[in-house]
Amino acid sequence: MSKTTLGIIISNRDFFPDQLVTEARRDVLDLFQKLDITPILVGEDETKLGGVETHADARVCADLFRKHRDEIDGVLVVLPNFGDEKGVADTLKLAELNVPVLVQGYPDAMDQLVPGRRRDSYCGKISVCNNLSQAGIKFSLTRNHVVAVGDERFSGDLRDFVAVCRVVNGLRRVRLGAVGARPGAFNTVRYSEKILERNGISVTTVDLSDFLGQAERVDEGDARVKEKLEEIHEYAPAPGVPPEKLTQMAKLGVILGDWMEENALDATAIQCWTSVQQNYGCNVCTIMSMMSEKFMPSACEVDVTGVLSMYALQLASDSPSALVDWNNNYADDDNKCVLFHCGNWAKTFLPDIKVSTAPILGTIVGEENTYGALEGRTPEGLLTYGRITTDDPNGRIRTYVGEGRLTNDELKTFGNRAVAELPKLQKLMRHVCAEGFEHHVVMNLSHTAGILAEAFDNYLGWEVYYHERPEE
Repeated sequence: MSKTTLGIIISNRDFFPDQLVTEARRDVLDLFQKLDITPILVGEDETKLGGVETHADARVCADLFRKHRDEIDGVLVVLPNFGDEKGVADTLKLAELNVPVLVQGYPDAMDQLVPGRRRDSYCGKISVCNNLSQAGIKFSLTRNHVVAVGDERFSGDLRDFVAVCRVVNGLRRVRLGAVGARPGAFNTVRYSEKILERNGISVTTVDLSDFLGQAERVDEGDARVKEKLEEIHEYAPAPGVPPEKLTQMAKLGVILGDWMEENALDATAIQCWTSVQQNYGCNVCTIMSMMSEKFMPSACEVDVTGVLSMYALQLASDSPSALVDWNNNYADDDNKCVLFHCGNWAKTFLPDIKVSTAPILGTIVGEENTYGALEGRTPEGLLTYGRITTDDPNGRIRTYVGEGRLTNDELKTFGNRAVAELPKLQKLMRHVCAEGFEHHVVMNLSHTAGILAEAFDNYLGWEVYYHERPEE
């Protein structure tokens, strides 16, 4: 992921102590250095102490932000004292950045409620937020109403805000590739390109036959094929996989990579079931897994909103995501289930990864045509799950998110697999079914559902169901 850049507005009110602004500036710059965040803020010689107090200050700060428009991912508003609510709102209106905004306020010390140290940020933050609401500017809040910049709780708030910025800005300009037609039996992965486009999400399509034809014509002695083949060998062991099948995968990987680069694509959804096996003779799962591991998520069955969900969870956590089926109950435990797919999860999920076949698909197309599926079990750990879908009749995007954990419970089966334990799982399954969501969901090894909910709902304006949101 690229380094984050945040604009900073240190808001001041004239009849409060000026040294509080200087102290806040030092605190913020120290924290940004610690967290490797690039700051953009007015100099101490450009406005009074580098704060924003008057409309003239707001214009100076807004001009600076506009000059760095292509760099700024979000804005942090710091209130070392009551602050000037008009100055903050004016800066953001004039800058027209359309990025997430986090509002922080310093707490007062009970032994310093005197003219020389008094802050009143507790009250001032309410006024700032009121003005932002009047101006129609979306903003985020810290968990505690007031919290010092040097407090570890604020460090957590800022890390989460940076993740919110990644999700919001990433989804507003993401470019997806759809390779092939939706499998005929998978109505569940239908979606609206027009609704996605209205939300800044573009989809580039290509006929699968174009890829298969190009792959067949690539010479196996091509340097790029050899390089891709070496990459596959380094990525996962392939015991018993015929060399020619690995070469087939490498050829297809080269063609897919070229197309993504030519079209500046961030993620792909591929028609793997069952055309690749019938018309080319192998699975593309290993190549998809390798791309997902490199932060270029790839989903099967041309599940475009599925790969969009993968990309969103990846942005929130800064780690790879996997598309899974809500596949099986786990014995008689109402809060556990089996997550499964025939084999394209990123290596992050599979410490015991190996290249194998897809037995279920093999019953239809012949198992010898399914080499390339991955085998592996995801061990216990954190779990965030989520799904984005287009609600075509109502012209909107709907989502659900939640958290749980993965367990090491016994699971005797093949493919890519995991056991998940989720609070009130039966309630979640009723929601998934009643609201017409897909059988695919995305998992990520993190606890980032709150970040996703904030990005989806507050900034992108999408409908969110946050299953069993933790008490705040």
